[in-house]
Amino acid sequence: MSLRIGDDAPNFKAQTTLGEIDFHQWLGNTWGIIYSHPADFTPVCTTELGRTAQLKDEFAKRDTKVIAVSIDGLEDHKKWINDINETQNTKVEFPIIADTDKNVATLYNMIHPNFSTTATVRSVYFISPEKKIQAIITYPASTGRSFTEILRVLDSLQLTAGHSVATPVDWEVGQDVIISPSVKQEDVEASFPKGHRVIKPYLRYTPQPNK
Repeated sequence: MSLRIGDDAPNFKAQTTLGEIDFHQWLGNTWGIIYSHPADFTPVCTTELGRTAQLKDEFAKRDTKVIAVSIDGLEDHKKWINDINETQNTKVEFPIIADTDKNVATLYNMIHPNFSTTATVRSVYFISPEKKIQAIITYPASTGRSFTEILRVLDSLQLTAGHSVATPVDWEVGQDVIISPSVKQEDVEASFPKGHRVIKPYLRYTPQPNK
């Protein structure tokens, strides 16, 4: 059965490039992102892992831990990290799971048989501090991920988790957001003291509450 938004994020124990972890314990009370790679020493993955390392401070600002999964072993992972650091001018300091038995890939539905019975697709799971799956993005192996979009989704998830708002199309941090339909009009002024504007009764904008 595939995982869906709102499901519990499966826990597991695994060997990583930073030692053995219990996934839920490793996450602690932070947000988390777990994402998969088809294999080590592959070109697109090399750029993605390098970009993740370059964005270390951005993920830290968002109190988010990132972990990658590949079905290859630890020794290959460690050799690959050397290549990533060299070619992407960075330093990989986040863990990469050695998923040789495909346990994690199976738990997180990262192997799609119609694509490949062995290699994982490019799945990204966003996990809340409550260990719930909040968003899922899946790309084919041939398409590199947009980490601008990954950060944008993370910002939206963290904002909407704490406020009764939604983010509109192409939203970026600092732009107006949409007031949730669950907020009655008579309660809007008290709930959103920065002000609001009504386009339609169901379409009400307010400045981003946490900025």
